[in-house]
Amino acid sequence: MVTQKALQQLAKKHGTPLFVVDHDALRQNYRTFKKYLPRVQAYYAVKANSDPAIVKTLYKEGASFDVASMPEFKIVYQNIKGMPARQRQDWIWDKIIYANPIKATETLEQLDRYKPLVTYDNFEEIHKIKRHAPRAGLALRLKVPNTGAMVELSSKFGAAPGEAVDLILAAHKAGLGVEGLSFHVGSQTTNFENYVQALNLAANVFKEARDRGYTKMNLLDIGGGFPAPYDDSVKPFRELAARVNSEIERLFPKNIQILAEPGRFMVATAAYAVSKVIGKAVRDGKPCYYVSDGVYHTYSGVIFDHCKYPIKAFKRGETRISAVFGPTCDALDVVSTAENLPDLELGDFVYSDKIGAYSHASSTWFNGFPPATVVHVNQ
Repeated sequence: MVTQKALQQLAKKHGTPLFVVDHDALRQNYRTFKKYLPRVQAYYAVKANSDPAIVKTLYKEGASFDVASMPEFKIVYQNIKGMPARQRQDWIWDKIIYANPIKATETLEQLDRYKPLVTYDNFEEIHKIKRHAPRAGLALRLKVPNTGAMVELSSKFGAAPGEAVDLILAAHKAGLGVEGLSFHVGSQTTNFENYVQALNLAANVFKEARDRGYTKMNLLDIGGGFPAPYDDSVKPFRELAARVNSEIERLFPKNIQILAEPGRFMVATAAYAVSKVIGKAVRDGKPCYYVSDGVYHTYSGVIFDHCKYPIKAFKRGETRISAVFGPTCDALDVVSTAENLPDLELGDFVYSDKIGAYSHASSTWFNGFPPATVVHVNQ
């Protein structure tokens, strides 16, 4: 944990807006995941935060990686140290899955030389992969319940379980190898029943595939969705892990490789945003503070991730319900309309913790304001 004093010192040294990544927290989150899900290989979802330093730290801990674009693939491929590039070709499957079910033909052509493991969920994608990346191994993505997830994904991706085996056999007929199945229960899933239902659906598809003559699948990707402990309403990870472990042991033999794509769980609690009060007003009786970071930058998750990041003050004093706005001229740039804050002055620092996932990763240069400066600590 980075102390308030340390955050203020870093802000004075580097200026604001500032994004502070704590690598001790990254390591602890990875170890917690492995402790409670020992059979599951963690493929960090790079989209959550693609900073190369984060990739390096998690790789050293033993992580593999889930990528969804060629730039993300290259970040992983180019930032793994200690392995000659010529050896990485055979290493790709163990360390990278390209888990975007829809891929441009140009992407497939670039991927083919690596003989990658990729996901798919429809017949058209089979034809594309066969033509442009015939050396790829495939994992069929299933549509599963996303009930209660903060970000629902099944309306965009996933094959209906009823057509799953038809898609597996179609890929096989095209000369492609289907290695297994994947699913995603939705981001920040606090409804643990989603995992139970998804694992049972996957087991049924495995059985149907065997019954229809396809016996080559030996991989199950249980996706992401593992909830970050943003507040006390999120149940402990060990409780979810116990449910997942129980179903995996009951449904899948030891020869089935289990992998997952934790993103938010790995990085959410490992970063802080520090900004400065640059403006102050009272509107309709409510204190309003304008700060040097906003929803076009580190607080992008307010818009894109349906997530709230409480704004905290370093100074003490009686608090009032206040609004916090970002620095741009856009009325959309509202960080919060209801924060309990003391009376702040121009130049005061404020901060948010647990803001490592889907935040700085979506920063823009809108209105000419640059993304926050990134500082890494405890590397």
